[in-house]
Amino acid sequence: MTLIIIEVNDEKKIVSLWLTNAEKNNPELRTGLQATYTKYHALKYMVAVFLSGSETLYENTLGLLQYNKRRSAEKDIQQEKQSLQ
Repeated sequence: MTLIIIEVNDEKKIVSLWLTNAEKNNPELRTGLQATYTKYHALKYMVAVFLSGSETLYENTLGLLQYNKRRSAEKDIQQEKQSLQ
C-alpha cells in the first residue's frame, strides 16, 4: 500500500512528492515515479522528492526548541553587554 503524497503548486510550478520510509526503500515504486517526473518536467515544473527520515520527530523537535531557547538567551546577554558599553 502506498501513501505517497503529491502536492502540485501550479502558480509556482512545483511538484512535491512525500515518501514514507517504506516507500523510499521500495525500488519498484521509486522506478515507477519516473513517469511522474517526466510528465511534470515536460510542463516545466520543478519536481522535489522528500524522503522520510529515520529519527523521531519528537526528539528532533525537542532538540531544536532547546537549541533555539539557548541561542535566544545568548543573544539577549550579548545585547545587554553591548548596551552597557
